[in-house]
Amino acid sequence: MAMKFDNLPGFCKESIPRDWHMTDDEISTGTTLVAVQYAEGVVIGADTRTSTGTWVENRVTDKLTPVTDTIFCCRSGSAADTQAITDVVKYKLAFAEIEQGRPATVKDAAMAFKDIVYEYRDSMVAGILVAGYDKVHGGQVFTVPMGGMVMQQPFAMGGSGSTYLYGLLDTRYKPGMSREECEELVLQAVTMAIRRDGISGGCCRIATITKDGVDKKVVLNTELPISF
Repeated sequence: MAMKFDNLPGFCKESIPRDWHMTDDEISTGTTLVAVQYAEGVVIGADTRTSTGTWVENRVTDKLTPVTDTIFCCRSGSAADTQAITDVVKYKLAFAEIEQGRPATVKDAAMAFKDIVYEYRDSMVAGILVAGYDKVHGGQVFTVPMGGMVMQQPFAMGGSGSTYLYGLLDTRYKPGMSREECEELVLQAVTMAIRRDGISGGCCRIATITKDGVDKKVVLNTELPISF
């Protein structure tokens, strides 16, 4: 629940418009998520803004959430719902690895997310991108949108900012791209959404996942490749 201005000593709520006041609206990760597959793994990226209505709760949220050592999910929708779902999936995969005697695959993680999102489709607001690397299939990207469908794609987008990115990725993505090319494409896509989407914002977090592990970096808002 968001804090009220009444609970902030010394803050003069009359000094700003009433429409700007914090409310009890659900915290939402209206957001931009991008995942791109290449030969050795996947590159994922997201903006960092978390909002409650029109109030920005956090400017530097990390929306790239590890599920296993080499599988990540990117969360959009209700922050509370997506965090709860991710915690359950982590538990299920850890238990399955012990029971089956092998590491979980990216598809295992995607199907676990799909089962929960579909079962609670009427009471939860959650859209998930699942991406990572496993020794069976290499790098993979799965989309689990609201409603519980699951689909594998070479690249995927999610969140409110994805509306602005379909043309960019359809045009720029090509099979056989290098790691550097994929990282540049993900950064450009998130930057474009931050510029155009009123809900996305903040910095750009990027993670590259390969058989060697995860390489994460942050591009600050002032360092985004914006040109006019």
